[in-house]
Amino acid sequence: MKLAVLVAEGEVSPQATICDALEAAGHTAVAVEDNCAAQARLADSSFDVVVCDIASARVDGLALLEHVKLHADAIAVLLVVTGDTSAQATQALKSDADDHIARPFDMADLILRVERLGERRRVNNELRAARVGMATTGAASKLIGRSPSMRALIERVETIAPANASVLVVGESGTGKELVARAVHEASARSAGPFVAVNCAAFPESLIEAELFGHERGAFTGATHRREGRFKAADGGTLLLDEVGEIPLSVQAKLLRVLQEGSVEPLGSNRPLALDVRLICATHRNLRQMVGAGTFREDLYYRLNVLDIHVPSLRRRRADLALLVSHFYSRFAGEHAELKIAPRAWAALMSHSFPGNVRELEHAIQHAVVLARGAEIDVWHLPYDLRGGVPADEPASSGFRLLSESMRDFERQCLLVALQHSNGAKREAARLLGISRKTLWEKLKSHQISSLDE
Repeated sequence: MKLAVLVAEGEVSPQATICDALEAAGHTAVAVEDNCAAQARLADSSFDVVVCDIASARVDGLALLEHVKLHADAIAVLLVVTGDTSAQATQALKSDADDHIARPFDMADLILRVERLGERRRVNNELRAARVGMATTGAASKLIGRSPSMRALIERVETIAPANASVLVVGESGTGKELVARAVHEASARSAGPFVAVNCAAFPESLIEAELFGHERGAFTGATHRREGRFKAADGGTLLLDEVGEIPLSVQAKLLRVLQEGSVEPLGSNRPLALDVRLICATHRNLRQMVGAGTFREDLYYRLNVLDIHVPSLRRRRADLALLVSHFYSRFAGEHAELKIAPRAWAALMSHSFPGNVRELEHAIQHAVVLARGAEIDVWHLPYDLRGGVPADEPASSGFRLLSESMRDFERQCLLVALQHSNGAKREAARLLGISRKTLWEKLKSHQISSLDE
């Protein structure tokens, strides 16, 4: 992406060299020669990154850094120091600078660091904006997302909720079907009544009937006392039958009768109990196919599927990833904890297919929060399936890696992601990365990447 860079360098020659290199790389660069000019530019213009000398005759980088953090904290700061082992380098490490580079330096290295800081800034600003705008209003306030598929889902929930008809919620495992069912209940006239959820797959065939419809004392071996079933518990409210496709045929017949008559007979009783229950069923299975296979009653299918809601997979709502990450981070790290994610960790999240959908993302963020312990989430904090084979013990025992190693790994990851998104087309990959085809070819050669498979 194109970055706006402010270069605060006291000497004209290195100032011009840095600006020329940044502009040749496709960025805009503005040069200033002292702190006063830098502060004036920062007040009037919008910059992504500030490159400044830590201590020259005319520029005090540490003072400028303090000014940026105080007045424009979203801008990244790259300090230029003299010598990796100098006192300046020590000062840079102890400061709040986002990165530092030691003079003399390779101009390609400086550009890579600037672009890395710009990408980090973009990611964290996107997550920050998502967090600020996370709250929604209306019937589906617990349904997080602004993608077209989620907006359509929320609109459907708000349309269906006031009705009293049965609802069938369909979606892959982990998409949040129970959350959708709760949103329907809470937006309905029954919201003051109970919401009872039953996982039909959790009970064996011998117990599911008693669990749903209740039983009298002595109705079967082990029935030492009378018990009301889940239908009676949901009287006046909503009953969710999760994984309804797992209900055996013998129980499906009685469920159909309950829906037809509006009453239930507990096991061991011949007295029907009147019910006022709205039924919502959820499944990840194709009930129509089950009807064709003879494992689900056709008449029951049509009774359940009066109104339907299809919950999109996470693959179909990539635009909601930032909102979801922010939501789960707040849940596990605390409402006021500041979320920071390294660009390569974000790239790993963006490129993962998430077969487990939102539930898998939730567990991944919980995993990362525990391992990061309040620090920025990096790729090695993610579960193994998401981090693309990066070892869990990636950081050195001191907690740091050489910056050159981290940047080279990050660059390689960006190249691979760009090639994946472009299906191996190098012209398109170069466009996505904002570099020339020649530069892309040189970088691929440097990383020994000769094909998409590598």
